[in-house]
Amino acid sequence: MPDRPTRPKRYEEMTNDSAQFLKALNLLEAWLVRNHYTGYDPFDGLASFLRPLTLRKRFLEQVLLQGIRRIPWNLRPVVGIKPHTSPIGMGYLASAYLKLYSLTKDERYRRNAVSGFEWLINNHSTGYSGYCWGNDFDYTSRGGYLPKGAPTVVWCSLIGHNFIEGFRLLNEEKYLGIAKSVGDFICTDLPRSSGPGGVCISYVCDAQLSIHNSNLLAAGFLAELHKETGHGEYLALATDAVRYSAGAQLENGAWYYGEEEKFHWIDNWHTAYDLDSLLEFQRNSGSHEFDMQMLKGLDFYVRHFFRPDGAPKYYWDRDYRFDIQSASQSIDTLLHFATHLTRSDLIELAKKVAGWTIVNMQDKEGFFYLWKSKWLLNRTPTFHWGGTTMFHALAHLLLTTDTSRGPHNTPAGS
Repeated sequence: MPDRPTRPKRYEEMTNDSAQFLKALNLLEAWLVRNHYTGYDPFDGLASFLRPLTLRKRFLEQVLLQGIRRIPWNLRPVVGIKPHTSPIGMGYLASAYLKLYSLTKDERYRRNAVSGFEWLINNHSTGYSGYCWGNDFDYTSRGGYLPKGAPTVVWCSLIGHNFIEGFRLLNEEKYLGIAKSVGDFICTDLPRSSGPGGVCISYVCDAQLSIHNSNLLAAGFLAELHKETGHGEYLALATDAVRYSAGAQLENGAWYYGEEEKFHWIDNWHTAYDLDSLLEFQRNSGSHEFDMQMLKGLDFYVRHFFRPDGAPKYYWDRDYRFDIQSASQSIDTLLHFATHLTRSDLIELAKKVAGWTIVNMQDKEGFFYLWKSKWLLNRTPTFHWGGTTMFHALAHLLLTTDTSRGPHNTPAGS
């Protein structure tokens, strides 16, 4: 596991604007260390000892999972759910430590990034064509049932980006090999469906589950992998996947979560995944085919998902709930586009989101609350959802706003 936190001298050179973000990051890291890099997850309800009462009926399992998720109090200790470490959380953690190492050159951060990558290498799902990862708990939803360890293209694509980032920053060839293995998994084990102008890569292995953000995340990762390896099959599949989802963009610039009627909603972080992935594809393929869709989507995102005070809205058309995943992903996506488009307004908006989130959703112990509404506050301490994602977002913000070194071009989706 990563080393305990210290304060590198490089921090002394930071501007006063970064002090609030640095303090929040240090508090959060200290909490992660004290809790041995574990926490809860919004969707871990089936780990409860109450699960046998569902009789393994899908509807009743959904009731249990969503009940534990939605209630404004953390019932997990009461119903037997223990804090745990997740693959996607370790991916965000490793990427955050890479960014802090790039900023400070402190060896502890490099060691912690390497430790995170080694954990991922030692805890991947087995029995597939390449390295892959899934949730560390059983999960059921309107989209279907996923047993513990069943890989998803979302986690694999995001973690694959992290390994490429590690390869680039640490010059570790093994990490590129892991990323190539992830690409083999995506190209070989995931079903695809044909649609207008392209194909949709399935979210999971055992069925065709067509979801836009997962399809685009796979495409963005494959395009980045093509840039590092020159393998044309990666780019060909990525291009077909982007064409499918770009063609499904709504007139207002948004995307539904998926094309089936039951998936017709538009939320913050899935829209952000769509945008990050389009940007990743454009950067790494050299193509400008989807510039119009990307910029139209960015305009919709910026206009509809943020209050004037920086609060990141959960849904584009409702101003009543604020989720920590929306906050962390908003910061990352705004910074990716600020760097790519050289837009200082997006950096300022990312700062406002971070500032609002720290004031309204960070506990004095360092962790971030799960969600907040007008009248209620869910204080559940999470590892991936609001722990490592916010740790990553704050590290990304510090790196991007390090004015003594200028902006940094960090990979979208990492």
